[in-house]
Amino acid sequence: MPESVTPSARNPWKLTAIGMGLVAATALATGIVVASRSKPEDKPVAVQPAPAERARVEGARPVAAATAPARVPDQTIVKACNDQAAATTGPRDKTTEVVKDGAVGALLGAAVGAAGGAIADGGKGAGKGAAIGGLVGAGAGTLYGVNDNRKHDAAYREAYSSCLRARGYTG
Repeated sequence: MPESVTPSARNPWKLTAIGMGLVAATALATGIVVASRSKPEDKPVAVQPAPAERARVEGARPVAAATAPARVPDQTIVKACNDQAAATTGPRDKTTEVVKDGAVGALLGAAVGAAGGAIADGGKGAGKGAAIGGLVGAGAGTLYGVNDNRKHDAAYREAYSSCLRARGYTG
């Protein structure tokens, strides 16, 4: 005769807590991997000098665009433009930002879920609502953080390109 299972052995909250821990760890690992993979690589960028710069450097000789070799800006120009772009857009640690946004989303989602669960189930569903809201909030917060970093990267690239154009280079 099989042993009867006690109610504490079938506690769904224990499984819920374990599941939440696994999902939170997965969201954290995903956020870290995505943030670290979206870092710009430190490769020198070959850019063409602007027509005015090209004419000044080459003694105002007309040069066909197809035969003009690519010119790479000096390291001092690259550093100056990187510094200017960082000052314009602000420095950021992508991993920290994504993890922070995910955590804030999880907390807000848990709070809203607990309130909704308590209202829907007369106080008994607060734990379940908090668990579901926390999971959804963590996912939404992580996605928000990744998207925010993508916007910041685009603004940084635009500020860097603008600096190079102002110094006579075109991309």
